[in-house]
Amino acid sequence: MTLDHLFFTGLNVLLAWSVYVALLTGSLSFAQGAFMALGCYGAGILTVKFGLPLLPGTLLAAVGAAAIAIVLGYPALRLRGIYLILATLGITYCVRVLLENVDYVGGVAGFGGMTGASLQGVFIAVLLVGALLFWLSRSPLQRVFDAVREDDRVAASMGIQITQIRLMGFAAGAAIAAIAGSLYGHYMSFVRPENFDVLLSVYVVLYVVLGGVNNLWGPLLGATVMTLLPEYFRVLADWRPTVFGLAILLLLLFRPEGLLSFRTRTCRASKAAAS
Repeated sequence: MTLDHLFFTGLNVLLAWSVYVALLTGSLSFAQGAFMALGCYGAGILTVKFGLPLLPGTLLAAVGAAAIAIVLGYPALRLRGIYLILATLGITYCVRVLLENVDYVGGVAGFGGMTGASLQGVFIAVLLVGALLFWLSRSPLQRVFDAVREDDRVAASMGIQITQIRLMGFAAGAAIAAIAGSLYGHYMSFVRPENFDVLLSVYVVLYVVLGGVNNLWGPLLGATVMTLLPEYFRVLADWRPTVFGLAILLLLLFRPEGLLSFRTRTCRASKAAAS
């Protein structure tokens, strides 16, 4: 196991948590590739072209990604099911096409010159985001999220603003994905729009599903396993994709609820309202 493996493990944990925090309000987002790209390019412009240090550049890019998520999420989060999935996939595709056609950031050729991210930096980010999500799981806001996720009509009858709560989770997920994008770009030094395609968003959702969607630790475990496990299959050479795919299929068949299926908190608010 190399330092690169550890770095990308931490990066994928951040991305998995970015999907998880949106799922807390009942919104499944496939737009994480888009927000990761916005964080990467946004922070890259601030650090490379304007000389800003990495930390403030990353934070500003995260705030910008959250603001864009609110604008895009306001119409998208009114959709449900397959329509919401298609809308968020569309966001990822549109952002990639946009970056490919903006010469200021290199277009299809890519954007480079970013430096400063390290293994220590990504694990500090994991610790801070994990601590924030752990605090959230113990806060009254978690009960509001639970109520919206379990039954939005009951939540609305209690006076909860459904759209605003879902936008809050969507924007928070976008900010976390943007932080991961900034760290990725400043670690790799050079990126291209194709690094943030739709398949990336699908993989990130898969991390959460395999780990378990009901608690904070499931996405962490899923991202870690999905990042490191393929390396242990490397000895299988050309059979590695087949065996790895079979392992995922067996896990989905025998553990459809994920590797960790317990809940960090029950939906007290919705149960009380229902009774």
